[in-house]
Amino acid sequence: MKTNIPFKLFANCILVKGISRSTICDLQRNDVRVIPNDLYDLLIENEGKTIIGIKELYENKFDDIIEEYFQFLYDNEFIFFTKQTTIFPKLSMDWSDSTIINNSIIDIDENSNYDIVNILKQLNTLHCRHLEIRNFNNARVNILEDILSFLNESESTIQSVEILLPFFKDIEEWITSIKDKFLRVDFIRVFKSPFNQNRVPNKDCKAHIMFTKQNYISELCCGKISQKFFSANMKAFTESMNYNSCLNKKLSIDKNGIIKNCPSMQNGYGSSDSVRLEDVISDSNFTKIWNISKDKISVCKDCEFRHICTDCRAYTENPEDEFSKPLKCGYNPKTNEWSDWSTNPLKEKAISFYNLQAVTEKP
Repeated sequence: MKTNIPFKLFANCILVKGISRSTICDLQRNDVRVIPNDLYDLLIENEGKTIIGIKELYENKFDDIIEEYFQFLYDNEFIFFTKQTTIFPKLSMDWSDSTIINNSIIDIDENSNYDIVNILKQLNTLHCRHLEIRNFNNARVNILEDILSFLNESESTIQSVEILLPFFKDIEEWITSIKDKFLRVDFIRVFKSPFNQNRVPNKDCKAHIMFTKQNYISELCCGKISQKFFSANMKAFTESMNYNSCLNKKLSIDKNGIIKNCPSMQNGYGSSDSVRLEDVISDSNFTKIWNISKDKISVCKDCEFRHICTDCRAYTENPEDEFSKPLKCGYNPKTNEWSDWSTNPLKEKAISFYNLQAVTEKP
């Protein structure tokens, strides 16, 4: 290390302070490291200074700790040394997207009979790029085929499609038979499968296919917060800083054809067969939830992982508080411990309110 030359954090390495510890989020390498709050404060207060100078500021009482800190930062390529500190600007944390609706969820079940093709046409006018189709009971393969055919044959703005559906006897033959319609499908999750298996895209099928024994009984399964879903990339991070990390620019259709922010949410904005999507997104009541960022949410605003984490407004610890912590989060930023949210006695009232008993039962 060059202890006599000023240090700078690489611009893609963003510091996030929590109530008891902090993180360095490397948005270029999708890497997250936990650091003490003391190191966070040291970096914020002293960036652009030399290590020798920082030691002197602390009267050389903590030289070993300071050296250990900076060796960690240097070894992990979070910092570099330069005499020209002013020519390396910070990254902008602004977020923008030209679409009116960026992503959409469409739920279907064995009784769904609303006009999905009409919805797809309207999503096209709203410049929607990403679509998730979820089927929670008997697989409606005829509807899925109609959707995929429409997307293949039309000049749709939708660029990527995810499909969730239950395992059925001939599913592998079905996937093989329609693989040519997967031009926009990048992920298929087959649940309640007798086996677990990941199939990566190849020359025969461009979609990533996951078979899982896990069961998704309904939209009640949505909203779980987990480290497995952490994502430290520039687009997701900056969106989280400015908007809701799950619901921003999202529009969904539940299994009954009702327009919602998310199929799991209680508030609906009319039937998709009689109400235009364009009219719904003009309703301030629909779009206000887009602006509930992590820095506004109770407990989340004290969490060191808040800007790499997902969020849920469908199920919250206090159903009467729109800024309440996600119900299905078991992390405590004060103790830095994860626990099973479904067995927490403090969450029993909310679990009962949302009728989530079925998804908390252990197999």
